[in-house]
Amino acid sequence: MVHHYGSLLRQALIKKDIIPFIGVYDVFSASIAGKYYDGIFISGFSFAASYYGLPDIGFITWSDIVAFVQRVKTILPHHHILVDIDDGYVDTEVACHVVSLLESMGASGVIIEDQKRPRRCGHLDGKLLMELDDFLEKLKNVLATRKDLFVVARTDATDIDEIIRRAKAFEEAGSDAILADGIKDLETLEKIKLQVNKPLVFNQIAGGKSPPCNLTQLKDAGVSLVNYSTPCLFAAQTALEAEMQLLKERNGLIEKNKVGVKECTAFLHENLVNRSK
Repeated sequence: MVHHYGSLLRQALIKKDIIPFIGVYDVFSASIAGKYYDGIFISGFSFAASYYGLPDIGFITWSDIVAFVQRVKTILPHHHILVDIDDGYVDTEVACHVVSLLESMGASGVIIEDQKRPRRCGHLDGKLLMELDDFLEKLKNVLATRKDLFVVARTDATDIDEIIRRAKAFEEAGSDAILADGIKDLETLEKIKLQVNKPLVFNQIAGGKSPPCNLTQLKDAGVSLVNYSTPCLFAAQTALEAEMQLLKERNGLIEKNKVGVKECTAFLHENLVNRSK
């Protein structure tokens, strides 16, 4: 049975000028993000931190990310889910297998990148690129494997001429959208948009290389989809640090603020309702 979640995302792009995707680190954070946004981003940075307690430098295995997506889709069956699959987990055959699995369980799309291992977060220095022909071979196989899945081709090139060269090649190969990661200014986005006729994806991460900007500014620069990779993870780190400090200062005394066992349990029961709709 072929699901048509990719087509639903394509239709949403026709109806909306820009679609935000909120990066989540576990199913609980996905449940909260899903109350406010229709787009959920399975962020490699956030998942590596949550599931392994490690930086996003290549530790994620395809089986772990597929299982995670399945749990999120079960709780949020009607949301657009975009999945970061890094370089497709090295081998072309693995990349195609993962794409088939994700499509069968209802993911809307994937992002596959041209980084060479050892990989790094897209907003850090020292990234290595695959030869363009090698990446295109993998990308074309992924595109031939998917039936309806929305495929975003990502480049980690930093030189504008190389970004545009790769973006044009991704467009010619048939990718649905293009992401150039680690963009430092909106002018670069505008230059890319002039050269390719595909939706642009922008990766926004607090403290990263991308400039702080709102959806209106990104839309005016030609962006159609925005990945907010880490707002849930960074908010959780901030809140946990603060709560642990307070608990220590109070000598272990627990004080209820906005959320207690009743409020949390009621929220979790909503997921049971969502699954039955």
